[in-house]
Amino acid sequence: MLGTSTGGTGRHVRMLAAGAVAQGLIAEVFGPAQTDRDFGFSADGAGFTELDIADRPRLRADLRAITRLRRLLRAWRPDVVHAHGLRAGALAALALALVRLTVHHARPALVVTVHNAPAAGGVTGAIYLVLERIVARRADSVLCVSPDLEERMRAAGARRVGHAPVPAFAVPPRAAVPSAVAPRAAADDQANPVVDVSAETFASGLGADPGRPAVLAVGRLAAQKGFGTLLEAAARWGDIQPQPLLVIVGEGPLEAELRNQAARLRVDALFPGQRDDVPALLAAAAVFVLPSRWEGQPLILQEALAAGVPVVATRVGGTPQVTGEDAALLVPPADPARLADAVRAVLTDPGLAARLRKAAADRAEALPTPADAVAAALAEYDLVTPARR
Repeated sequence: MLGTSTGGTGRHVRMLAAGAVAQGLIAEVFGPAQTDRDFGFSADGAGFTELDIADRPRLRADLRAITRLRRLLRAWRPDVVHAHGLRAGALAALALALVRLTVHHARPALVVTVHNAPAAGGVTGAIYLVLERIVARRADSVLCVSPDLEERMRAAGARRVGHAPVPAFAVPPRAAVPSAVAPRAAADDQANPVVDVSAETFASGLGADPGRPAVLAVGRLAAQKGFGTLLEAAARWGDIQPQPLLVIVGEGPLEAELRNQAARLRVDALFPGQRDDVPALLAAAAVFVLPSRWEGQPLILQEALAAGVPVVATRVGGTPQVTGEDAALLVPPADPARLADAVRAVLTDPGLAARLRKAAADRAEALPTPADAVAAALAEYDLVTPARR
C-alpha cells in the first residue's frame, strides 16, 4: 500500500511486489490510480486496486480512504499489509482497527516502511507527529530507511524497528558507458585527469564547452534537496580554471526560484529538466554533488557510486550509511562554504578525484541488491505472522 509517489517509493513497491510474486506469494498493490500508470505494478504479476490517498492530510479524503480500505481488507483478508510512508501506514492502522475479527480470520499483520522524515514545524508538522505515533503504536513492525528514522520511531514507542534496504537499479560503470557519450580522452591523463572526465555529453547534449569540468546534481527541485546551498557554493568557484559548469537535473516547484538565484549570483548553471540519460551524465561528470537537507537511502547516490564518479554529499540521514567514510567527501548541510571547499578539492586535486572514483566503485559492490531487499521484506513477513505461517 502506498500514497502518491513519483519516484523512489513507487519503484521500491513495484520491486517488492514483483519479488513476492516470484516467490509464490499473492501480492496486491493498493494506491492512487496514477501510481499504477506511472509504475505498472501488474506488469510483474502483482495485482492493483485503486485506493485514493491524497498527497497531503485532508480530513474528508482520509476518512473516505479509511472506509474504502476497511472494506478492501475485509474482502481480501491478507496475511500482511505492508504500507509505505507515514500517511499510508497511519491510514492502514486505523482501517485495520475497524476490521471485524472472526474465528477464521485474524487481523492482518501490519508492516510500515518509513521512507522520509516528518515535516518540521507548523500545522503539517504537528499532523505528521500524530501519524508517527499512530504508526509506532499500532504497527507490528516499522522498517526505516535511515538510522535517524529508526531512532525517531523507537522514541515514539514502536514495538519493533528494523532497517529497510532500498536498492537502486543497475547503472553502467564508467567502462561500460557507450562510446557515443564516453568521456573524452586527454592527451596526458596524469596531467589533467579531472578535465579528462568532462564529457562530450555535456557539450553536445547540454550545450556546454567540452573542456569544462561538469559539476552534476540530480533531484527534485524542492527545498529538501538543498540546491539553493549548492548555488551559493558555486558562486565561490569563479577562480577555478577551466571554470566548472553546474548542471542541476530535475523538475520541481522551486525551478523558477533557483534559476533566479543563479542569475542573481552570476553562477553559470544549466537546468535541463528531467532527463532519461542520467547514467551517462553521471559517468561523464567530474563530480556529483548531493547537497540535501535530509535523505534516506538516496537512489541517485547509489547510482553515482555505481557510475564511479567522485561524490560530495551532506552528512544527513542515511547518506553516510550509503557512502561510508571513504567513498564521498561528506560536509554539513546548509553550509555553502564547506560544500564549495569540498567540490574545489575534487576539481583541483587529481589524486583525490582518482581515490574517490575507486572508492565509489568499491562501495557500490557492497550496496544491497533488489534480491537483498525482497529477501529482507519476506523475512519480516514471516516474523510478524508466525501463527499463520
